[in-house]
Amino acid sequence: MSNVRSKSLRHVRERDLVVATRRLFDERGMQDAPIEEIAQSVGIARGLIYRQFASKEELFVLTVTDYLAELSELLRTAMTGSDDPARQLDLVTEAYARFCLRYPAFLDCSLSLMRRPAMELADQVSESVWLRLGQGMASCIGPLTEILEVLGVRDAEYTANVLWTQTLGTMHLGRSRVGLRELGPGVPDLFRIDADRLVESCVTSAAALVSRS
Repeated sequence: MSNVRSKSLRHVRERDLVVATRRLFDERGMQDAPIEEIAQSVGIARGLIYRQFASKEELFVLTVTDYLAELSELLRTAMTGSDDPARQLDLVTEAYARFCLRYPAFLDCSLSLMRRPAMELADQVSESVWLRLGQGMASCIGPLTEILEVLGVRDAEYTANVLWTQTLGTMHLGRSRVGLRELGPGVPDLFRIDADRLVESCVTSAAALVSRS
């Protein structure tokens, strides 16, 4: 009985820490969420976090899986907006892009995870956390794959992964909302980028990629 109670307490504490981390991410961004403040917001000592997780990366990865769980439901809902697979692709891509705009920290976290080799990250987290991250990503890429298969795209799984990453890259512009251009030789200039235009670019690029696949 005590073992069951201990596991239950551990699960509750994990959930509280993930919620607290995500709240700080959403308020300040990924780069300004120190472990001390996360622990303080839950009312525990910093050391208990390292008893709960094998590393700081584990907590951050689990926070990403929390975003992914919300995004997965959003994408599934977007699919129900039409019976036409081409239109479904537009709706799902738009929902994904707007999610990135709504949660810049999710975008930062996702890009941060992708900057390192997968196996390097796997070495820094437990097998269960690694599995949960994979499940979270697969549940989001899954709708894209299903749509692409109906559209007859060759190697739909590969193309879905390309679309997933392509959208992340495009929406990174949404963090600064500015582009760079050259007014003349050696004369750089910044210009404003509209968020809705970025979303539209993601939708258009996804359709274009699929049409060539």
